Amino acid sequence: MADAVPVRCPACLRENGYAVPVFPCACGNPVAPPLDLTSPPRELTHRTWTQSWVAVRCGACGRESEWPHPEVGCTSCGTVVLVPVHPLEPVGGGARAPLGPPLPVPSSPPPGSPSPSPSPSPSPSSPPSSPPPPSARGAKSQGRPGPPPVGPAPADPAVPRPAFRPVTIRTARDAVVTAALYLRWLGFQDVRQPDGRPLPSTAVDLRAPGLVAQVDPTTAPAGLRAVECVWLNGLTACATSVYFSLAGYTHDARGRADDLGIPLFVMDLTGMPQPVNDPAEDLLAMGA
Repeated sequence: MADAVPVRCPACLRENGYAVPVFPCACGNPVAPPLDLTSPPRELTHRTWTQSWVAVRCGACGRESEWPHPEVGCTSCGTVVLVPVHPLEPVGGGARAPLGPPLPVPSSPPPGSPSPSPSPSPSPSSPPSSPPPPSARGAKSQGRPGPPPVGPAPADPAVPRPAFRPVTIRTARDAVVTAALYLRWLGFQDVRQPDGRPLPSTAVDLRAPGLVAQVDPTTAPAGLRAVECVWLNGLTACATSVYFSLAGYTHDARGRADDLGIPLFVMDLTGMPQPVNDPAEDLLAMGA
C-alpha cells in the first residue's frame, strides 16, 4: 500500500487521505495506477463500465491490464470522488515498428559487364507433364466440381464467455452495481437499478425481463424469510429469482433455497460473486 495523498472533495472541499491500492501483475510484480495529482478530482454522479476501469502498464514486464479506477468516498459529505490517473503513453514514444525488412531494389549492371544469360529453355527430350486423371478431366470439361476433400469439415470453435471484471465494493451502492454488472455478464438484458442511493441497512431489488434479483448489502446473513420473499416476487412476475448477499446465508435459508431452486451468490469486498448452491452453479454454467 502506497503512502496516503490528500484528495479534495469537489462538493464540500474537504481533503481526504487516499492510498492507491497495489495489485499483483500476472508476472508477480506489484502494479499501482499512476495518480495524476495535478488534475482536479471529479465527483462520481453516474457509474458506468468505462469509468470503473483504468488501463495500467506493469513496469517490469510491460503487460497492460485493466484495474479498478481509483476512487475515494468523502468522510464529510459521502460524495464518491474519482481520482485522476495518468493515461498510458505509447510504447517507444509512439514510433510504429517497421512491417519488415526493405525489399531489394534491382540495379542495372555496370557498363562493360557481361549481361546475365537467359534461363535455358526446356529440352525437347524432357518428358511432358503427366496428364490429369480421367475423372478430373471429365469433371472439368462438364463444369462439375471435383471430389470433396477427405475427412469431416472443421467445426467452428465455441466462443467462450469473457472473464468477469469485478468492481471493488466499498459502499452499498457498489454492491448493487456489482450485482447488476454480474447479471448482465450472465446474459440478462436491460437490468434496471433503483433510483437514488441505496441504504446499507436494506436490501435492493434488481429487475430485468425474466429476472427478479435481491441484493443484500447488510452485515447480517440473509435469513429464511428473505429467500422466500424473493421467491414469491419471482413467482408473481413469472421470472427467475436470484439472491446476492455480502454476509452469506443462514442454514435454513440455504436449505429453503435448494428446495425452491433459487440461485444464491455471496460477494466479497473484491466484487467477485461466488455461487454457494447448485442452482447458482447451474446459472453460472448455462447463463441466462
